[in-house]
Amino acid sequence: MGPVPGTRRLRLAPVLAALLVTPLARLAVVRHAVPSDAASRTGCDACGAAISLTGPWPALGPAARCGRCRARVGPPPGTIEVAALAAVALLVLVGPPLGALPALAWWLGWTLPAVFVDLAVHRLPDRLTLPAAGGTWLLLGVAALAGAGAGPWVRAVAAGTGLALFFAASTLLLGRRGFGLGDAKLALGVGALLGWYGWPVLVLGLLLTFGLSALVSLGLLVARRVRWTTHLPFGPFLLLGTAGALLAT
Repeated sequence: MGPVPGTRRLRLAPVLAALLVTPLARLAVVRHAVPSDAASRTGCDACGAAISLTGPWPALGPAARCGRCRARVGPPPGTIEVAALAAVALLVLVGPPLGALPALAWWLGWTLPAVFVDLAVHRLPDRLTLPAAGGTWLLLGVAALAGAGAGPWVRAVAAGTGLALFFAASTLLLGRRGFGLGDAKLALGVGALLGWYGWPVLVLGLLLTFGLSALVSLGLLVARRVRWTTHLPFGPFLLLGTAGALLAT
């Protein structure tokens, strides 16, 4: 007996939802992937055509091409869409208990474009990291009120705050050799999500994050793609370390 049609549609719903929000994610990356002292991008760099949800569609679609001049716009074609599908797969595989699923979905929705910005211009904009953290804390609080209890939420807040302070302290003490303040703001949500599941999960997430960072840095050094003084964007490693730790729970 095959799957019930309604069940099949229910399984496809998250995938369709993810693909529908990818234009918003692409728009966020295009707008914010600029130097910190520059204004947000509103048009195609090549021809100046306005880029918006009502503008030339291909610019915010998988093709990532300006609808007027066909120049490349934003992240490479298909990358945002693949990342969105990977996020859906993570949500399905993790299956967060005790009402934590909305918090993880919210965090991924803001963090994925932030990571693409970090890869492009080595910065994590406040307009993406702060809503990610604030909504995550709020939705975890709702989960606590809905039956999970105050303990996981208090632990999540303590973990998010502590991790953010650690990253911020490295910035103040080490300057450019430390982590950026954007990393500290992203860590507010990272620490909260991992802390919700317990301190061992937080430790595992950090080990994965720093381990991946060290392996990639070493590989790039061996390949002579970077120098010892090169500062790699850390946002992608925080995202991957968080995902890996949650999958291991």
